[in-house]
Amino acid sequence: MVVNKVQINIRVVDPLVDSRWDELVAKHPKASPFHKQSWLKALQLTYGYEPFVLTSAAPGEPMKDGMVFCRVSSWVTGDRAVSLPFADHCEPLVSGAEEVLGFSEWLEAEREFQRWKYVEFRPLGLFEQTSSGPQPSSSYCFHELDIQPSVEDIFRRMHRDCIQRKIRRAERERLAYEVGRSPELLEAFYQLLLITRRRLGILPQPLSWFQNLSECMGDDLQIRVARKEGRAIASVLTLSHRRSVVYKYGCSDERFHNLGGMPFLFWRLIEESKAWGAERIDFGRSDLQGTGLITFKDRLGASKHALTYYRYPSCKKRAAKRWYLETSRRIASLLPDAICGTAGQILYRHVG
Repeated sequence: MVVNKVQINIRVVDPLVDSRWDELVAKHPKASPFHKQSWLKALQLTYGYEPFVLTSAAPGEPMKDGMVFCRVSSWVTGDRAVSLPFADHCEPLVSGAEEVLGFSEWLEAEREFQRWKYVEFRPLGLFEQTSSGPQPSSSYCFHELDIQPSVEDIFRRMHRDCIQRKIRRAERERLAYEVGRSPELLEAFYQLLLITRRRLGILPQPLSWFQNLSECMGDDLQIRVARKEGRAIASVLTLSHRRSVVYKYGCSDERFHNLGGMPFLFWRLIEESKAWGAERIDFGRSDLQGTGLITFKDRLGASKHALTYYRYPSCKKRAAKRWYLETSRRIASLLPDAICGTAGQILYRHVG
């Protein structure tokens, strides 16, 4: 597709102080929790990233378009602009391809001026490309579940053995269930996160990240915990925006996997999301090598499609990611849980 160049007057605004950004996010059909001022504020508080928005709106005018980024400064992995750190996806909030092209051209010039290593885009859909502009850099699998059908139909579409039977097993086991964002629930979630990340050989993000997220996002963030005889065995953290709920983090104690804690939590998430009027659950991205996670999301009945990130300049090698994984595994295998979170805070700010 060839897009004609259109001259756009581009302004740079701070989304943490310009209320027009959250007004645009509140009404734009492609907006997600990752666009919200609260997500950006948590990123700044935890990692020091500097958010900025490109828009054609003049000062005092309503904002009708915008692309949000964070400046990531790192002496390890290089300075860059990312849309957005730790977000599975972040759509340009625009009305047409010519706006994306105009913003991209501005970013190409700004990258050279600021000496950024690269600019990264994480759209859910296809990205308009030019021969010299942003190019595909990495691919993932994205899952989304339509929860507009009846509860009975949603349950029927789940895998009989791997999901339905485990939900019934959890109910027979009388697993206790809690939902909210109290300090106690956050602590239970984080302890399970430490267990899960150690099992996977990955450093956890610091507790301060989740504390800041909870404080900034308020009731748009929910933590669900399943317990057996008082012991937390599984937990999920979700974010919500308009008619969509995003499953962002999940963790569990593998010693109790046979009790069906995770399928049970997803089922409660589906029931409750549908009850308050949500239409879809965003299950986020999965690495293409993560066949187990992809299969699990398939068995929940979610649809999937390719999710592609783009960079300018083009870069096929994911050196930063490889560095992070290798460093994370080495550190996670050596440090006690009490120190892993601190190490995660140091490491994660370089890989956002």
